[in-house]
Amino acid sequence: MANTKSALKRMRQNEKRRVRNRAVRSRVRTAIKVARVALGDKSQDVRALVSAAIRSLDKAVTKGVVHKNAAARKKSALSRRVASLS
Repeated sequence: MANTKSALKRMRQNEKRRVRNRAVRSRVRTAIKVARVALGDKSQDVRALVSAAIRSLDKAVTKGVVHKNAAARKKSALSRRVASLS
Protein backbone atom coordinates (compact mmCIF):
# COMPACT_ATOMS: atom_id res chain seq x y z
CA MET A 1 0.00 0.00 0.00
CA ALA A 2 1.15 3.52 -0.77
CA ASN A 3 2.53 5.54 2.10
CA THR A 4 2.90 9.04 0.72
CA LYS A 5 0.31 11.48 -0.59
CA SER A 6 1.98 11.52 -3.99
CA ALA A 7 1.92 7.72 -4.19
CA LEU A 8 -1.78 7.68 -3.32
CA LYS A 9 -2.44 10.26 -6.02
CA ARG A 10 -0.40 8.22 -8.50
CA MET A 11 -2.52 5.16 -7.69
CA ARG A 12 -5.71 7.12 -8.37
CA GLN A 13 -4.33 8.42 -11.66
CA ASN A 14 -3.18 4.97 -12.75
CA GLU A 15 -6.59 3.46 -12.02
CA LYS A 16 -8.38 6.15 -14.05
CA ARG A 17 -5.99 5.64 -16.95
CA ARG A 18 -6.29 1.86 -16.77
CA VAL A 19 -10.08 2.04 -17.04
CA ARG A 20 -9.93 4.57 -19.88
CA ASN A 21 -7.31 2.57 -21.79
CA ARG A 22 -9.28 -0.62 -21.32
CA ALA A 23 -12.38 1.00 -22.84
CA VAL A 24 -10.41 2.26 -25.84
CA ARG A 25 -8.73 -1.12 -26.36
CA SER A 26 -12.09 -2.86 -26.14
CA ARG A 27 -13.59 -0.51 -28.73
CA VAL A 28 -10.69 -1.21 -31.09
CA ARG A 29 -10.94 -4.97 -30.67
CA THR A 30 -14.70 -4.89 -31.29
CA ALA A 31 -14.31 -2.80 -34.45
CA ILE A 32 -11.64 -5.14 -35.81
CA LYS A 33 -13.72 -8.20 -34.99
CA VAL A 34 -16.79 -6.75 -36.72
CA ALA A 35 -14.70 -5.93 -39.78
CA ARG A 36 -13.19 -9.44 -39.89
CA VAL A 37 -16.62 -11.06 -39.62
CA ALA A 38 -17.87 -8.83 -42.45
CA LEU A 39 -14.86 -9.84 -44.54
CA GLY A 40 -15.61 -13.49 -43.91
CA ASP A 41 -19.28 -13.09 -44.85
CA LYS A 42 -18.40 -10.88 -47.84
CA SER A 43 -21.16 -8.49 -46.82
CA GLN A 44 -21.90 -5.26 -48.68
CA ASP A 45 -20.60 -2.72 -46.16
CA VAL A 46 -17.15 -4.29 -45.73
CA ARG A 47 -15.27 -1.17 -46.75
CA ALA A 48 -17.22 1.00 -44.31
CA LEU A 49 -16.59 -1.42 -41.44
CA VAL A 50 -12.88 -1.72 -42.24
CA SER A 51 -12.69 2.05 -42.46
CA ALA A 52 -14.32 2.33 -39.03
CA ALA A 53 -11.83 -0.19 -37.60
CA ILE A 54 -8.90 1.74 -39.05
CA ARG A 55 -10.31 4.97 -37.64
CA SER A 56 -10.62 3.47 -34.16
CA LEU A 57 -7.05 2.14 -34.40
CA ASP A 58 -5.80 5.61 -35.33
CA LYS A 59 -7.65 7.13 -32.39
CA ALA A 60 -6.11 4.56 -30.05
CA VAL A 61 -2.65 5.45 -31.36
CA THR A 62 -3.35 9.14 -30.78
CA LYS A 63 -4.36 8.41 -27.20
CA GLY A 64 -1.26 6.29 -26.64
CA VAL A 65 -3.14 3.07 -25.98
CA VAL A 66 -1.80 1.15 -28.99
CA HIS A 67 1.71 1.42 -30.43
CA LYS A 68 1.79 2.95 -33.90
CA ASN A 69 3.58 -0.05 -35.44
CA ALA A 70 1.04 -2.47 -33.96
CA ALA A 71 -1.78 -0.36 -35.38
CA ALA A 72 -0.05 -0.19 -38.76
CA ARG A 73 0.29 -3.98 -38.77
CA LYS A 74 -3.41 -4.47 -37.99
CA LYS A 75 -4.48 -1.87 -40.57
CA SER A 76 -2.28 -3.52 -43.18
CA ALA A 77 -3.76 -6.94 -42.49
CA LEU A 78 -7.31 -5.62 -42.82
CA SER A 79 -6.43 -3.75 -46.02
CA ARG A 80 -4.84 -6.86 -47.53
CA ARG A 81 -7.99 -8.87 -46.88
CA VAL A 82 -10.17 -6.15 -48.43
CA ALA A 83 -7.91 -6.08 -51.49
CA SER A 84 -8.11 -9.85 -51.86
CA LEU A 85 -11.91 -9.65 -52.15
CA SER A 86 -11.86 -7.58 -55.33
